[in-house]
Amino acid sequence: MLRLFDRLYLLCIWISGIAIFLMSLIIPWGVFARYVLGTGSTWPEPVAVLLMVTFTFLGAAASYRAGSHIAVGMLTDALPKPLQKACAGSIHLFMISISIFVIVWGSKLSMETMGQTLGDLPWMAVGWTYIPLPLGGLMTLVFVLENLFWGPAHERDVVTVDHEGPTSAEAI
Repeated sequence: MLRLFDRLYLLCIWISGIAIFLMSLIIPWGVFARYVLGTGSTWPEPVAVLLMVTFTFLGAAASYRAGSHIAVGMLTDALPKPLQKACAGSIHLFMISISIFVIVWGSKLSMETMGQTLGDLPWMAVGWTYIPLPLGGLMTLVFVLENLFWGPAHERDVVTVDHEGPTSAEAI
């Protein structure tokens, strides 16, 4: 089961990485087209916003699993050790509630706007721009449940692959 969670984590990381990479290509193109070519392209801004929403919601789920989501860590780290353990269940309940809220209302928003199209991208339904909300909420819910039933995953190899090991005395 943990391998499935690892794969979902990597999927979130890859999709987020590709989204931010594409954003870094699309935004300069929009600037170049407007100020150098003198013809502003209409598609870079809505596509960049869609990619940013994708990066934000799937990246937030992955960062929660990695234990690097600042808001969650800030809440728990501020408490004394005995209270951290006592409040762990309520933090999970809070995260589950938020995830379900985002899944339900993100899905409703997406489905209700499928009949509308973007002005700058008439071939794309507005609802597709909201799909990252329920997907990110679902991934966050999966990772919260994993944390609740299997423990935190921030020490797993797939999460710590890019972390440096302990610094030796010789390196200093």
